[in-house]
Amino acid sequence: MELSQFIIPLAILLVAVVYSSVGHGGASGYLAVLAIAGIDPDITRPTALVLNLFVASIASYHFWRTGNFSARLFISFAIASIPFAFLGGVLRMPTHIYKYVLGGVLAFAAARLVWRFSDDREFRLPSLPVALFAGAVIGLLSGLVGVGGGIFLTPVMMLMGWANTKTAAGVSAVFILVNSAAGLAGRLYKDPHQFSILPGEVWVWISVAVIGGIFGSMLGSRRFDSLTLRYVLGGVLLFASVKLIFI
Repeated sequence: MELSQFIIPLAILLVAVVYSSVGHGGASGYLAVLAIAGIDPDITRPTALVLNLFVASIASYHFWRTGNFSARLFISFAIASIPFAFLGGVLRMPTHIYKYVLGGVLAFAAARLVWRFSDDREFRLPSLPVALFAGAVIGLLSGLVGVGGGIFLTPVMMLMGWANTKTAAGVSAVFILVNSAAGLAGRLYKDPHQFSILPGEVWVWISVAVIGGIFGSMLGSRRFDSLTLRYVLGGVLLFASVKLIFI
């Protein structure tokens, strides 16, 4: 049995634990793992979105159950993000451009994972036009790259003072879920055979992602500080980013 058959599931498990602990589905992490493994981008994008659907569903449940969710904040972003994520899923970037865009996204994700935010301030909801614009931009980029958009939405909410850490994680979890579904729907609309190109190991990857998602989101929605693990994963994402951009 090839070593990658063990390493990839273990890496996906780690990604799911760390990302779900901060309310994310982990698509950028799965894309990084699969990129390092040398898997074709046409396969990695739908695969990452499928894994995202499972992990984000689990994270959404746990953060909602613990009261860390704002329906009003979520809806203000999702109204525009969902159709634009679908559009991004329909559109295709040339592979050489996609590698640079994904490399940039992974570098941003690495920074996001080790970036600590403070909750010691007053938070306010964004105006609807601003939220719609942010949702549209994030949704389009999410659909194009094959992620759910949480790595962009969470820091935007925190930097702009729209939500505290836990609420941002809860809103991002549901945001990732709906945008992953919309992006995958766009890819299926463009090519109805998307599921047929998924690798045979995808069910193993889904299984370990679900286990990691349950564990990470249960801890993250309560009081888990995953900073050490996030540093490790941030290093992996940065390595994958450099690999995509320069190699």
